[in-house]
Amino acid sequence: MSDREIRIATALIVGGLAGLAATVPMTMAMTRVHRRLPWRQRYALPPRIITDRISERAPLPASLLPARGPERALAAHFLFGGATGSAYGLLTSTTNIKPTVTSGVIFGLGIWTISYLGWVPAANLMPPATRQPRERNAMMIAAHIVWGAALGIGAAAGLAATKSKLV
Repeated sequence: MSDREIRIATALIVGGLAGLAATVPMTMAMTRVHRRLPWRQRYALPPRIITDRISERAPLPASLLPARGPERALAAHFLFGGATGSAYGLLTSTTNIKPTVTSGVIFGLGIWTISYLGWVPAANLMPPATRQPRERNAMMIAAHIVWGAALGIGAAAGLAATKSKLV
């Protein structure tokens, strides 16, 4: 492998791990805010809604899918966090953008925008954010800010560790 290929592979792995780890404080923030929403808005969080709807439409035998429930949604949410973290790693390894809190937050808000105004309503998984209650949008935007900040910190620390003699 060339040095460039090694750098990109490392950034993909570090970004994926940072995205996975960043999903922890994001999920904690979502859960905490969800409990404070007006009673009528305390229905399932978006990861659960999206996961359940994708699973219902999957062209797979039900026996191959995990059982419906919070565990399946949580697993899918962490997988998505890791996958999008890998995309952040790729972005920061192939552009002049460096992994920082600021770039992580901007990336997190981009993921929210692309998801809740883009592919999620386009796939008919949920109505767009423009048709969601203001408080639920605020909850999800805040959660993506938390995720992005943790992603930027984690990716920067992970890349620094790979350049040290410690790893």
